[in-house]
Amino acid sequence: MGEAFAGRQLGRKAMLAGVIAHSLPDIDFTAALWLSTADNLHAHRGFTHSILFVFLISPVLAFVARFFLKQAEISFAKWVIFFLIISALHIFLDAFNNYGVGWYEPFSSQRVSFDTIFVADPFFSIVPGLALVMLLVIKHGKNVRRFWWRAGLFSCLIYLGYTVINKIIINKRVEKVLAYQQIIPKRIFTTPAPLQNWLWFVTAEMDSGFYTGYVSVFDRKLNNQLTYSPKNERLLNLLPDREEADKLIKFSQRYYTVEKHADTLLFNDLRFGQITGWDDPQQRFAFYFYLQPEMDNTLVVQRGRFANWNKKTFNSFIKRIKGN
Repeated sequence: MGEAFAGRQLGRKAMLAGVIAHSLPDIDFTAALWLSTADNLHAHRGFTHSILFVFLISPVLAFVARFFLKQAEISFAKWVIFFLIISALHIFLDAFNNYGVGWYEPFSSQRVSFDTIFVADPFFSIVPGLALVMLLVIKHGKNVRRFWWRAGLFSCLIYLGYTVINKIIINKRVEKVLAYQQIIPKRIFTTPAPLQNWLWFVTAEMDSGFYTGYVSVFDRKLNNQLTYSPKNERLLNLLPDREEADKLIKFSQRYYTVEKHADTLLFNDLRFGQITGWDDPQQRFAFYFYLQPEMDNTLVVQRGRFANWNKKTFNSFIKRIKGN
């Protein structure tokens, strides 16, 4: 976007301006330095990913750009529009994965998530990555640069549209699977498994628990693909203070279970799937938070995502993507 906006005037500096502006909402990662893990889960992708923040930061960035990039002779208003669009694109893209984005902060804590793409999908990044390399290599002023910035931008939009189509396919397939198993859920959650967009994790909520499993867009048979996990909400009564647990429940959008292993009480956010659950349906959930006793939960979102990956589970992953 930086190249498209001011590549001819600024050369590679235009891309640098785009990178800085597009990355700025993620400054909220610094909140982890002083907030508890439960509070930081809400702070991340909160106010700095809101519509209000986009409108507040755009004129500030425009002022800085006008000061440091005077040679471009771009008006203040045009800089504002550029930074408005590029910052808005950041919070728009983030809404397509399952973490949730606080578009309406600070007026509402409601999180927006379309749940159509994994947070790190290499198939989304191939063409933009190649376009970036080419724009760094090709000399300033060459007409072919226009082809590459267009390819980088439009490939993103096309792939996002493809993920939406896959979600529609998966949701319809899940409804058939649930009907086949004679399950009538209160609500359904679907999100892609790691690193691709063809195998999806499914959660179907019942009164006292959840059916979970993995469904591929290439599945042909309606097998018993879902296993039941009780919510165990009563276990929260064992806590001397429920404040932390209530924050986690809100963050999870109430897709959660509680487990007790010996003396350890765990909170699971089901939206992040299971650790290699396509290989073993009994595996623990990827997001598990130690409620009691207090233990290190710093990397609670990351630690289970790629645990237990090995040659066997990877081969099982590829086989499951191909469908049953």
